[in-house]
Amino acid sequence: MSLLSNCTSGGCGVKIGPAELSRFLKNLPRISDPRLLVGFESSDDAAVWWLSEDQALVSTVDFFPPMVEDPHLFGRIAAANALSDVYAMGGRPILALNLVCFPEKMDPVILGEILAGGAEKVQEAGAVISGGHSIYDHEPKYGLAVTGLVRPDRILTNNGSAAGDGLILTKSLGVGLVMGANRVGLASSEQYCAATVSMERLNRYAAEKLSGFEVHAVTDVTGFGLLGHLVEMAGRSWAVNVNFDSLPLLPGALDFAGDYLFTAAAQRNRNQLSGQADISGLSLSKQEIIFDPQTSGGLLISLPLAQAEELLKAIRVDDPQASLIGQVLVRRKGEPAVIVL
Repeated sequence: MSLLSNCTSGGCGVKIGPAELSRFLKNLPRISDPRLLVGFESSDDAAVWWLSEDQALVSTVDFFPPMVEDPHLFGRIAAANALSDVYAMGGRPILALNLVCFPEKMDPVILGEILAGGAEKVQEAGAVISGGHSIYDHEPKYGLAVTGLVRPDRILTNNGSAAGDGLILTKSLGVGLVMGANRVGLASSEQYCAATVSMERLNRYAAEKLSGFEVHAVTDVTGFGLLGHLVEMAGRSWAVNVNFDSLPLLPGALDFAGDYLFTAAAQRNRNQLSGQADISGLSLSKQEIIFDPQTSGGLLISLPLAQAEELLKAIRVDDPQASLIGQVLVRRKGEPAVIVL
């Protein structure tokens, strides 16, 4: 039994959409404890709990079915994806717990390879794995519950942007399109390799460059696609203008979109974001790029435009594909949250 034989989809493309999630969450009790500095109300990347004047706890969890056949590579990608939420909050991962779902009939050697790959990425992050939980399931799934630390005065959220900010994206887009093309045998080895290298790349190195800059907001781009995360960052007050030609793209992604290799998750993103963005100037293939679900995508960073080029230069030392993709403006009455030119 191969790793993908029982999986109909994988990676962050399996995420429940934000509109559906809001319906599920609306009846949960609202938390009024002042020690909860960031909860689920703002759809942020992780929860943050106040410990002291100098320290707060960052807590997150993420897991999904595989999108690659190589179990060791799958473990590395899933771990990098889970760790990313801590970096997006401005934190430093310190502790991780494995989350495992595994078919009883599958070779246990495969699970060993998945766990070994995940452990490598946790070690690279400077954190430790100290246990976890496993169950039998019809299809394999893997991820981590991650705990990190952050100073309370340095917490980064997804909705703190200000008018005049520039937006930096640190990884290339098109993961969902390339991996979909690979599953039907249309992606070249070079295209596949570029996508997997991007997915297993820790956002640690970009996040470490943020110190010393007046960063207003950060999120990582995952299953809701670039457009979904731009809408979150715009909130109710701002309009985000993006230049499509500035977006970093994985090799082949735009061609696969032009060949109509669309994913079901991208279609869900399109349906749920209807009316929140002006993308009328884009071709259908370019629209698909910004709806495409990303697995272990890059950081989306909002900071004063005057500082953006300096930060971008620093990030590109280790992440050369990073790009300045747009700007945050005051939203005029009747204007959509995002305009992609």
